[in-house]
Amino acid sequence: MQIPARPNDLASFWMPFTANRQFKKAPRLFVAADRMHYRTDDGRSVLDGTAGLWCCNAGHNRPKIVEAIRRQAGELDYAPAFQMGHPKAFEFANRLVAIAPDGFDHVFFTNSGSESADTALKMALAYHRIRGEAQRTRLIGRERGYHGVNFGGMSVGGIGGNRKMFGQLLPGVDHIRHTHDPARNAFSRGQPEHGAEFADELERLCALHDPSTIAAVIVEPMAGSTGVLIPPKGYLERLRAICDKHGILLIFDEVITGFGRLGTPFAVDHFGVRPDLFTIAKGMTNGVVPMGGVFVTGKVHDAFMSGPEYMIEFGHGYTYSGNPIACAAGIGTLDTYAEEGLLTRGAELAEYWADALHSLRGLPHVIDIRNLGLIGAIELEPIPGDPTKRAFSCFLDAFEHGLLIRTTGDIIALSPPLIIEKPQIDELFGKLADVLKRAA
Repeated sequence: MQIPARPNDLASFWMPFTANRQFKKAPRLFVAADRMHYRTDDGRSVLDGTAGLWCCNAGHNRPKIVEAIRRQAGELDYAPAFQMGHPKAFEFANRLVAIAPDGFDHVFFTNSGSESADTALKMALAYHRIRGEAQRTRLIGRERGYHGVNFGGMSVGGIGGNRKMFGQLLPGVDHIRHTHDPARNAFSRGQPEHGAEFADELERLCALHDPSTIAAVIVEPMAGSTGVLIPPKGYLERLRAICDKHGILLIFDEVITGFGRLGTPFAVDHFGVRPDLFTIAKGMTNGVVPMGGVFVTGKVHDAFMSGPEYMIEFGHGYTYSGNPIACAAGIGTLDTYAEEGLLTRGAELAEYWADALHSLRGLPHVIDIRNLGLIGAIELEPIPGDPTKRAFSCFLDAFEHGLLIRTTGDIIALSPPLIIEKPQIDELFGKLADVLKRAA
């Protein structure tokens, strides 16, 4: 029996990060996708301005990925990752290390960005314990940071709406301030000129808590889910220097910035600042099969490789770590990136993208525009007494007119598939300009 495109009852699925009651009164359903477009259940074509959810970097329905999944499912559907292995996991890890920045010679597989964040935090804590510094238990995040929704990542994360329902979260966590400074940096193109000194907040926390108690600092090199906050020039360099001064591990969350989003394979390459660990997910498999990972330097990895060889070095992992079908999807994704030059294509389009994005300046309610690589944000003036409503109304209007955008608070965020062409950039911003002109 063929399943209808529109389910006749939407009640059973409790949807994540969704206004469930609003959605189920007027559902927005995708039933197919190809390259730059989704197709809705009523047959409309929708231009994907967000790469799904920051993840479909190669676009949709890509043949090498589809075929890799089909072939793997018929060959080896599952294999345990605890004390066992399969060739695709090692092949994929080697392929990832080959495109990683120099020195990141090892990758630990997870199933999502949230799991990657928690894994990196646990690695940091265990690393210091192994080295005889078990007092280093404190973790430092950043206001407006997003590191997934598991308890570790949520604790170091700094988005209030994601934290407020869940009590005290993890103990021993503190936050440096965010980098958003519209008074000095509004309508910056690329990295803002002002704000490197915000990194000095870390020195204040070191003085407050004693730096010898701090295990790690985790930040997104570019904060994505909070509304695209670009790091000021010199900011990441200062964070790195402070961490080095006090023996603190620096973790980058590259779940969004990884795999070509900034015009380089990773943000580490773009900014030229090296953390000790960095997390990945999303574009790792083009969003097709859930998967994540943590890249670590040899310094971190090798610290664990001590004691009897028969002993487990790191008591952590997941049932689906290195899942065969996920690994196959990842290899197909890397093949697609390589054949089409997608890991650097964003650099070729960045200026054209920035010009189109900043052309929206002066439209109703637009109070800031930010860009980096193939990422953009338009911040809107909130409706007094109704925060988030203006941007969400724009989201609904855009969908009705054939464009998928993402909103967070009163910020519109854009991150299209890296296969986007200049005429599609023109179409995207033409439609978005019309949406903004209609906005109440």
